[in-house]
Amino acid sequence: MSFLHPEFLYYMLPPLIILFGLLLTQKETEAHFFSTEVIDRLRVSTNSMTKRARNALFFLVGFFMIIALAEPVIDDGKILVKAKSADLMIAIDISDSMLAQDLYPNRLELAKQKALMFLDEMSDERVGVMAFAKSSYLVSPLSFDSSAVSFLLKQLDTNSITEQGTNFLSILETFAKTSENRDEKYLLILSDGGDDSDFSKEIEFAQKNKIVVFVLGIATKEGAPVKKENGAFITHNGKIIISKLNEEIASLATKSGGVYIESSLSNKDVKAMLKEVKSISNVKELKSEEIHNYKPLFYYPLGLAILLLLMATSSLRVKTKLSALVLFSLLGLSSAPMKASMLDFVELGTAKKAYEAGEYEKSANIYEEYANKSQMGEAYFNTGNAYYKQKDYKKAIEAYKNALFDKDEMRAKNFSNLGNAYAKSGELQKAVEAYENSLEIQEDKETKENLERVKKLLKEQESKEDEKKDKQDKNDSSESGDEDSDEKDEKNQDESSSKSSQSDEEKKSDETKAKQEEDEQKKDKQDAKDKQEKKEQLDELKENQKKSDEDSDADSAEMQKQEMSEAEQRKWLDELNTQNSSFMYKLSDEEPTKEMNNEKPW
Repeated sequence: MSFLHPEFLYYMLPPLIILFGLLLTQKETEAHFFSTEVIDRLRVSTNSMTKRARNALFFLVGFFMIIALAEPVIDDGKILVKAKSADLMIAIDISDSMLAQDLYPNRLELAKQKALMFLDEMSDERVGVMAFAKSSYLVSPLSFDSSAVSFLLKQLDTNSITEQGTNFLSILETFAKTSENRDEKYLLILSDGGDDSDFSKEIEFAQKNKIVVFVLGIATKEGAPVKKENGAFITHNGKIIISKLNEEIASLATKSGGVYIESSLSNKDVKAMLKEVKSISNVKELKSEEIHNYKPLFYYPLGLAILLLLMATSSLRVKTKLSALVLFSLLGLSSAPMKASMLDFVELGTAKKAYEAGEYEKSANIYEEYANKSQMGEAYFNTGNAYYKQKDYKKAIEAYKNALFDKDEMRAKNFSNLGNAYAKSGELQKAVEAYENSLEIQEDKETKENLERVKKLLKEQESKEDEKKDKQDKNDSSESGDEDSDEKDEKNQDESSSKSSQSDEEKKSDETKAKQEEDEQKKDKQDAKDKQEKKEQLDELKENQKKSDEDSDADSAEMQKQEMSEAEQRKWLDELNTQNSSFMYKLSDEEPTKEMNNEKPW
């Protein structure tokens, strides 16, 4: 037998022996005043232990505890331990296109969740993380410490790299530099595929440097717009960009010897990819070492120390017993590794009691505080439930979004509750998406019924909106009808004015015709008199022409008619009438066309 930590024996046993040696050799205070015979007569006989016996038991308790701390073992020979690993590097695309929300909550967050699943499943392998957009950098080298790699992975976001874009050749070159000493290299890319359609350069580089590429497509074929932090969508040439899954990246995986798989909401894609990685990759022996195989014996002295402690404290007061039990529990729990606080269960118990008692505000505050400390999905889930009971659906939605689970059952429940919160807040379309995500993971009768109800409500809303639009169209048409009637009145007024002007002109023409007939009759009777009257009329018409333009047109027409023959006069009058009507028509056409030519198209 040997001790793995003999320093406890060297530094703790001597002080213990000296201390209890003094206690055991020290006389009782009564012995200084009375003899032993007198004390024996005065003392009441009981079955309880003396102070010296109790101190001796405490000394043995301390002694056996120190022996247990020194960790006694039996050497059971040597065994050969080999460290083997496939050494997988995970590369995550953190370009702006990964902010698209066609996958919940967005592509980047889902890619990080998938990478964390890989780390949990490959806890016995060396795994590293790289991030890339237009440029690439190493987040964590290959390591067996999955917890440290997970911590660094969670900090990734699109602001980590300032140059945006997706350059797969850059990540291949960076990976090749970080793994120059290995013959075969395995790279897992989580990306939406970027925008390139030709991956010939990347394929050539991967084949040349013996890089086997596995690709997990994080996007949908339908795609989605990319929203910035300020809420605006990314546009190009004034149009909103719809980022979709680029399936051409599958050629990079297949032609380099790897596998291409499209992501899903469940963890089936992760399991399928891990199966392919393990079947293709060659496990490499990193190190081998012979170590001693020990059989531990610490629990024997520890158990004996506990038994002696119970014997020594059996005759003590209740308070002393309780303090001893608390001390024992602390000693027992101190050796166990703890990730959470020791009194967390008290907080959670208080929150649960408050929730059951209907004190949802108190319960939500406790759960939320614990969730922010622990970052546990169950805590966020309970926080969302408490806010939901308070009818504070916005906070409930935020809590459900932060609740991340590895188990399909809890993820399905979280999506279902998220759909309920969306439905209560009035966001029916988002509620439908949450219910559908839940049903994709796991079938549930209540979730199906809720989905059908929300779809019915959506249809009713759409029908109501259509009715409102029809009413608005009718109101607009009635208003436009009133405007048209006003325009018609104006047009009628214009037409009436134009008709009145035409009627005036027609009257004038009728008068000239009447005068012409009279002149013709006069010509037959008195030709000489007509010529003299015509000359007088011509002089009068010339004077009147200077006074008014309207009268001058009619007078000049009459002067020309009187000088012409009867056939020429009739022909001239007909031509005058046709020119007048055609002029009015052209005027109505030309003015609007000039306005349209000067008007700007926007």
